[in-house]
Amino acid sequence: MATTQTLSHVYPIDGRLNARGRLEIGGCDVLELADRFGTPAYVVSEDDLRARARAFIAAFEAAGQDDFRVVFASKAFGATAVMRVFAQEGLDCDVASAGELHLALRAGFSPASLVFHGNARDDGEFQLALDAGVGLIAVDGFDDIDRLERLVKGRSERQALLLRVTPGVRGDTHDKISTGQADSKFGVSIGDAPAAIERLRASRGLELRGLHMHIGSNLFSVGPFRAAIAALAALGDFAVYDVGGGLGAAYTAQQEPPAIEDFVGEIVSAARELLGSGKRLMIEPGRALVANAGVTLYRVISVKHNVSTWVAVDGGMSDNLRPMLYGAGYEADVADRFGGTTRVQLAGKHCESGDVIIKDVLLDDPRVGDVIVVPVTGAYGYSMANNYNAVPRPPVIFCRDGEARVVVRRETLDDLHARDL
Repeated sequence: MATTQTLSHVYPIDGRLNARGRLEIGGCDVLELADRFGTPAYVVSEDDLRARARAFIAAFEAAGQDDFRVVFASKAFGATAVMRVFAQEGLDCDVASAGELHLALRAGFSPASLVFHGNARDDGEFQLALDAGVGLIAVDGFDDIDRLERLVKGRSERQALLLRVTPGVRGDTHDKISTGQADSKFGVSIGDAPAAIERLRASRGLELRGLHMHIGSNLFSVGPFRAAIAALAALGDFAVYDVGGGLGAAYTAQQEPPAIEDFVGEIVSAARELLGSGKRLMIEPGRALVANAGVTLYRVISVKHNVSTWVAVDGGMSDNLRPMLYGAGYEADVADRFGGTTRVQLAGKHCESGDVIIKDVLLDDPRVGDVIVVPVTGAYGYSMANNYNAVPRPPVIFCRDGEARVVVRRETLDDLHARDL
């Protein structure tokens, strides 16, 4: 039997256990959602998304920073409906491809509110960004400068840019989501930055507004940000500084990332001290906005005992690649029997031994037909979803005030060959 009925803080802010011990998200019973929409399914609390967006804005205001922009890192959850929520909440958006640019515009972001990122953008992608009138392009290297100078020839207005600098500062995170160390595929090194700055300042068609950095994802300490800002400060005085994203999310009950207010407050304080007053500060949260807003629902297909107890569900690495890609850890519960003492391997349905969603997770006597809920899948689940084993991708379901609506439909078998010629 279950040992606890306490809902962990990893669940959405409006998540609760109802009188029957069943999980509700946004007032919607998840077992009813599973029956109505099928599984696997991404279930998202719309109020959670909005609350976190407002919390970032309020944090800058509380810190006394008048000139700031909160920029949604859309790679974290690249669904049009999610982007639309953040456009409505007054956020800007960063995009790293022609596809993300297209989705952001479709979601209602103004071109001026977009920051175009990336480390390998070709002429076609840059041309789309220029034609759309994006507000800022983050230059990643000298090849970007070559392309852009060629493409902006003959234009009457200069294109505003940020120079992405690799500050040589490593955050405490997994190698595969660390970006600020000296040997990185992203940005211009500290040593090469002065030459890039000089060239951009001399450009007729490009206007350097400021500097950009991003030191990594899922960070729980603000200390590395201070060190990275100090590295940028040595490069000169600029009007705009984009410190990137990186604020971590709690994936397990034991994890406690900094509060949004504390995180933003420390960055504002460091920027004032090291960069001076009167600067525009930009920050690019992705995971911190969407991770805890989402859960994934699965149905148990089989339970067997091969030394370990293996609980296999109807999804896996096609809807959440993170555990297989870099060992990301999660919690899980039986949706109507929270807590538990049965130690299991929660496995996916795919033909890979590595398709294990969670190793050694405690569930309450899982049985065939149970609905399993895995929280904190709002970030990078949908964005990294794939069709391995020709498995259709799940739907995205928004929940709010007891109402559920599908914002991305489930793929069908016919979708799998819709592009065939």
